Amino acid sequence: MTESHLVQQNNDPEFDNVWDEIVWRGLVHVSTDQQQLSELLAGEPITFYCGFDPTAESLHLGHLVQLLLMRRLQLAGHRPLGLVGGSTGLIGDPRPTAERTLNTPEVVADWVSKLQAQVSTYLSFEGDSAARLVNNLDWTAPLSAIDFLREIGKHYRVGTMLKKDAVAARLNSDQGISYTEFSYQILQGIDFLELYRSTGCVLQTGGSDQWGNLTSGTDLVHRVERATVHAIGTPLITNTDGTKFGKSEGNAIWLNPDMTSPYAFYQFWLNTDDADVVDRLKVFTFLSRAEIAEYAERIETEPFRREGQKRLAQEVTTLVHGRAATDAAVAAAAALFGQGRLDDLDPDVLASAVRELPNATAAPGLPVVQALIETGLCTSLGEARRAIAQGGVSVNNAKVTDADAVLAGVLPGSIDVIRRGKKTLAGVFIDG
Repeated sequence: MTESHLVQQNNDPEFDNVWDEIVWRGLVHVSTDQQQLSELLAGEPITFYCGFDPTAESLHLGHLVQLLLMRRLQLAGHRPLGLVGGSTGLIGDPRPTAERTLNTPEVVADWVSKLQAQVSTYLSFEGDSAARLVNNLDWTAPLSAIDFLREIGKHYRVGTMLKKDAVAARLNSDQGISYTEFSYQILQGIDFLELYRSTGCVLQTGGSDQWGNLTSGTDLVHRVERATVHAIGTPLITNTDGTKFGKSEGNAIWLNPDMTSPYAFYQFWLNTDDADVVDRLKVFTFLSRAEIAEYAERIETEPFRREGQKRLAQEVTTLVHGRAATDAAVAAAAALFGQGRLDDLDPDVLASAVRELPNATAAPGLPVVQALIETGLCTSLGEARRAIAQGGVSVNNAKVTDADAVLAGVLPGSIDVIRRGKKTLAGVFIDG
């Protein structure tokens, strides 16, 4: 993403306090004292932060929750700090099962730059609530081991650290946990202490699976500065089967269009289960409470229209990739199902759309019947020939009537799109 789309965003005017809004949107799974947080966010502008570790070259869907929460708080007048962890990224927070692979400082530095660029597109850096980017390598790199142990380590109790969920899970596993990853919560605690001292930061946000690390910071600030600071843990976004989205699960939805194409991104939201649409609209869009209530009613009374999914896909794809990319994704989906001209599509958009279908690569002249088999649309030559004879097969939205027809890759990018019936699609990339 190279441009900001903040101009269309506003907090819901139905809420007097942004705390009430984020609670209604389901963004508060766990937090420090809720009454104090409500009063804090209703008062004078505060400085708050959220941290993003560069353990990949792109942020993903889970991070988008944090970015949009930051934007909501900023729209309410509060000042965000976007922390990209140049030091914590060199370590990585403990995973439940095994040690992380440590990346080189050069790789981490490159990813820091890429993540900073992504974070920047969701925040405003102008006005009284202007955002700032910070890198925790700036204050941890000069810290000696002796200073770390004397000034910071003395405030941590090993018994408390062992009770953190991520640590406890690893201690009970066959792999155990190294001192490196065990120390991660201390590094994150240092971040909050440093930002409290240097900017007056009094709130940290993050995923609820990071709660142990979030409270590491609130506890350290309290012990060292005798001050009360706060933390908000957002709910994890999960599949309908309860598994979360993320790179460790192998199903990450990336914000980088080179890693998850705008078409695939749009289709992800379009395929949201009816039961999840309202919650997704609350979390991932800036639609008002009244607008979301209207979609909730439509989903209840006319679910077959999938109006909630369409609006969700349109809003989030536009927010992340821009209006032009969204329009191209919509046009590609329509053309694939015979409601537009496939040869009018941008070659890159068409290619990314076809990659989301069952597909194969072949030389020119591949018989259509063979293509039906290689793409999984048919299981045998006999079945493929019968499908053609019954008028149920089309190539590039033109019905196939000749059982001996071959593919030539006539669409931009040397692609052919095969459809069997009304909704079963596949693609063939013609090589050479």
